[in-house]
Amino acid sequence: MNVKKQSKSTDANVQLRSNKRLRRKWVTWTRMMRYGINSFTRNVWLTTAATVVMTITLLIVFSSIAARSVLSDTVDVLRQRVDIPIHLRADITDKEVKQVSYKLEKSEDVVSVNYVTLEEARNDFIEKYKPSKEQLQTISDLPTMPFAPSLRVVLKDPNQTASLIDLVKNDTEVKNALNQNPRLAPAFTGENKRVIETIGQWASTAEKVGFLAAIVFIAISMLIIFNTIRMAIFNRRDEIEMMKLIGADKNFIRGPFVVEAIMYGFIAAVLSTAIGFFGFISLEPKLLGYGIATQPLHNNLMTLWPIVLIGMIALGAIIGIISAHLAVRRYLKI
Repeated sequence: MNVKKQSKSTDANVQLRSNKRLRRKWVTWTRMMRYGINSFTRNVWLTTAATVVMTITLLIVFSSIAARSVLSDTVDVLRQRVDIPIHLRADITDKEVKQVSYKLEKSEDVVSVNYVTLEEARNDFIEKYKPSKEQLQTISDLPTMPFAPSLRVVLKDPNQTASLIDLVKNDTEVKNALNQNPRLAPAFTGENKRVIETIGQWASTAEKVGFLAAIVFIAISMLIIFNTIRMAIFNRRDEIEMMKLIGADKNFIRGPFVVEAIMYGFIAAVLSTAIGFFGFISLEPKLLGYGIATQPLHNNLMTLWPIVLIGMIALGAIIGIISAHLAVRRYLKI
């Protein structure tokens, strides 16, 4: 009986000591947080400067990723619109059209083949150039028309035209169906393809410029936070000496400076994410007017905004923690 009582008493003492340790850790943690927040609000000018620069840094990162996503989506949309016209003889029969279409569709690089009749080609020509009645009459009297029936070939990748060129140049049946007007010969290039290449170059340039700008501003942010923490250490030097004399834990002394640095990253992340979201939403109608594909990014932002915010906070916190660690390691001698 006495053994059981002693066992229960021992278990109770262990539990009590465990609770005390947890309570002590909680009190230490809350004090570190309070000291860090107090230090954050102590020097308004340094705090404002560090937060503003960090906000600009994270906004550049957000904008770079958004720009790359939008341009990449635009390129994908334009790829689906690119078609290579293969002009056919004006007197081609439906049977010949079906045979040539079948051969083209069998190619692994071809997504689809659409037939444009002579009448549809004529209407497209009129809609594009809007000629007068006299000009139309003159065109009708020409020995060769500037338009012809055609097969519009859409490729998986507009840059991969080798198999299509080989088929058009070497297949006898396809060659016999081609229009003999040199001006209507297959060129395997087009305005949409050039637009895709241009936007692809823009996407690559935007990614590189954004990456470099992000690195520069991350370095500036780290430098400003580094100096802010250095000033905080200098301003609290008497308090730090007192903590060292009474035997305060090293982590307790260092902790408030890390908390202060994380505060910069947290506030900057919230501000930059909010500015980035509202900026994108306000610019979206104008971008859509220029044919820029913004809907995929819009849907992702509306659905995944918590993940975006957490990612921005994590990035801001990492920048702050690294800066604080460097400053504490150099100037806080414990």
